[in-house]
Amino acid sequence: MSDLPIRRALLSVFDKAGLIELARFLARQGVELVSTGGTAKALSEAGLAVTEVSQVTGFPEIMDGRVKTLHPAIHGGLLGRRDDSDHLAAMERHAIRPIDLLVSNLYPFEAAVAAGKPEVDCIENIDVGGPAMIRAAAKNHAFVAVLTSPDDYAAVIAEMLAKNGALSLDLRRRLAGAAFARTAAYDAAIASWMNRAELLPARLVLSGERRQALRYGENPHQQAAFYVGGERRPGVASARQLQGKELSFNNLNDTDAAYELVAEFERPAVVIVKHANPCGVAMAEDLANAYRLALACDPVSAFGGIVAVNRPLDGPTAALIAELFAEVVIAPAFEPPALAALSAKKNLRLLEAGALPDPLAPGLLIRSLAGGFLVQSRDSGRVVPADLKVVTKRKPSPAEIADLLFAFTVAKHVKSNAIVYAKGGATVGIGAGQMSRVDSSRIAAWKAREAAEAAGEKESRAKGSVVASDAFFPFADGLLAAAEAGATAVIQPGGSLRDGEVIAAADGRDLAMVFTGMRHFRH
Repeated sequence: MSDLPIRRALLSVFDKAGLIELARFLARQGVELVSTGGTAKALSEAGLAVTEVSQVTGFPEIMDGRVKTLHPAIHGGLLGRRDDSDHLAAMERHAIRPIDLLVSNLYPFEAAVAAGKPEVDCIENIDVGGPAMIRAAAKNHAFVAVLTSPDDYAAVIAEMLAKNGALSLDLRRRLAGAAFARTAAYDAAIASWMNRAELLPARLVLSGERRQALRYGENPHQQAAFYVGGERRPGVASARQLQGKELSFNNLNDTDAAYELVAEFERPAVVIVKHANPCGVAMAEDLANAYRLALACDPVSAFGGIVAVNRPLDGPTAALIAELFAEVVIAPAFEPPALAALSAKKNLRLLEAGALPDPLAPGLLIRSLAGGFLVQSRDSGRVVPADLKVVTKRKPSPAEIADLLFAFTVAKHVKSNAIVYAKGGATVGIGAGQMSRVDSSRIAAWKAREAAEAAGEKESRAKGSVVASDAFFPFADGLLAAAEAGATAVIQPGGSLRDGEVIAAADGRDLAMVFTGMRHFRH
């Protein structure tokens, strides 16, 4: 069977957007309307003739509406095959009339959870009859059309107009796929909530709703889309785009990295990210000075980068950003002077996130593998002064400790192997993603020297800095490279078989070194 004439429709929705318009169209097409409780009331008040489900089933709605459509007169009308003589005979024998169109959406369970409703309210928002009907109609899409979203009403109306009141098999199949995806996502949300006390349950159920179809992925030959899940975490998923071109796959990935890092700091801070790695991070008394310091770390790499701030973006800072070619600026909010300063850069994407993510909040990170995926808890570890273990003869000064903690926080967000030089609350050299830790140390030192030379400074900016390593130094060479660059203090997790050699090398260069006992690999 290809085209299906629509003669009888069952409407049972919580979200009544577009309902009356759709129902009026169906009535004009001569479609009989059957409905439940609140939906039937809304249709009747709109002047539409409607048959209540209780009249069809011969049984009233009971248990506060928990039981109303779970009846053979409804499910037989949805599941009966019109090309099966046994099915047709059963329908005739039991006076079951076919239902050609189901319009149904579900109780707002996800919204109840997001609003922090009490458990009893969340449970009452678990729909049973709705998913049962939707799955039945979707299974039998050869003979039934199912609508689960007001977004699809227009397509059904257009096709019924074009096909003299009928719907094609192609559209019914597409709507059935959307219906199963909706019930799967609904069940996934319920399962996640039910298993909320267990971070990694035996069966992990994931779902996402496509927010945006992207022009391409990391490269033009790759297809891509942006999906949002159920986690209510401020960032790229919650942000409102105020201006600029459409966001790309790489824009979204890099912006997420930048905003997660800038949220780590309590003082005004700026992060500049390029290819998912920070190329400049700084804290200061205000955003404008933090931006100057962050940009100074690696102004060459900052070109075409992502800028993230942890305060509402003000006019003076925006004016400085306007001097740089940037792809995205993300902030909790934008003050009117900042919007004015950046308005001339029509392609610059501005994202207003509304709030900062909590860097200590629990959550999951997921990475796909061939045939599966890896899941781990978010790296919410944070080192405080009390965690530091001084392992060298010289103790770090209070100023060095502050910079060590800052550098180690930045290193947490740099691809491994990660080496970060910092001074005065700002990065001065970053080495990322090298196969050898000593190479990362040398690259970070080279970056610090190069930036100083470009600014006409005689000494490398690494001189007098501290250095952070995301994991232990397996040999003393990485630490010695940092000493040669001018670092005075080191922070690292410790735990190498050669810790003794590394400590001895630090003492030989009069370096202060602390162990954290916490590693921050980021692959």
